[in-house]
Amino acid sequence: MKALILKDKVQPGGERAKLYYEDVPKPVPDTDGVLIKLQAAAINRRDIFIRYGMYPGIEVPAIPGADGAGIIVAVGKAVTQLTIGDEVIIDPSLNWGDNLNHPSKAYKVLGVPDDGTYAQYVKVPAQNVYHKPSYLSWAEAAALPLGGITAYRAVVYKGSIGKGDTVIIPGIGGGVATIVLQIAVALGAKVFVTSSQQEKIDKAKELGATGGILYTSTDWVESMKELTGGADVVIDSIGGNIFPHLVNLCKQGGKIVSYGATLGPTPNLNMAKVFLKQLTIAGSMMGSPTQFEEMLRFFEKHKIRPIIDKSFPLEQIDQAHSYMEKGKQFGKIVLSIS
Repeated sequence: MKALILKDKVQPGGERAKLYYEDVPKPVPDTDGVLIKLQAAAINRRDIFIRYGMYPGIEVPAIPGADGAGIIVAVGKAVTQLTIGDEVIIDPSLNWGDNLNHPSKAYKVLGVPDDGTYAQYVKVPAQNVYHKPSYLSWAEAAALPLGGITAYRAVVYKGSIGKGDTVIIPGIGGGVATIVLQIAVALGAKVFVTSSQQEKIDKAKELGATGGILYTSTDWVESMKELTGGADVVIDSIGGNIFPHLVNLCKQGGKIVSYGATLGPTPNLNMAKVFLKQLTIAGSMMGSPTQFEEMLRFFEKHKIRPIIDKSFPLEQIDQAHSYMEKGKQFGKIVLSIS
């Protein structure tokens, strides 16, 4: 089969490691696993961090890629709930464990160190495989798992967002952020976004956002506070020097849920504001099998479709990753697999 292979580790901050598009042996499913012929995969920022050596647990050689959807072509002897020909999607959270609050010590995400979805075939434990919602295209199904579970857990479990809540999503445009928006809107929240591009704010409004502010303006925090009246919940993936502003934007008793930090560590956070405003700051990453099943049911109930910004053939991975690094996308970037 054809696959993209990561063969070299690089030092953090160095040049992006090469991915080799090569022929490799087709995997054989384990006794409790299945073999999936992938129809589409999706790109996550994690994949790019791995290429730059900026992610824990990197081992080589390995096939990256956490997200994928396809057709089962072989099953292990112990598998009874899935059959050859089933159209499926993959939960990339491996070995989460039984605790809903945090993963086990054996937890890892599919795609480095385990071989992932940047390939024509992937073997996965059967417990991590679910029937594809029939209303989703292959690209939409591939775009759903990692972004969907991350967004669902952040909004529903950590943010406890409900009808009428005011929610702020900084930096709208990324795949997870657009899914956060769709889930919060489906729950009846009033959602506001920030972006450096008016086009992204306009697209967010088409998905149900109430309004948005360009964070390129010097007074964007004051403008957002005036527009919203303050946030009950902020769902953030940016961190860095933006995070202290989110504390300012919260109402008394508000919550900030962090599922990423693309701008790195946060300097100069005034903790007095955190405790005087009685704020809750919660971290969230991925989710449990129970939460993944709930997420699928929620998406099917509300017929939510992940937003697809652009699709690339598998062999054009460098162009796809470079496109993500430019930060121009609105929604998910996917890979078509022939």
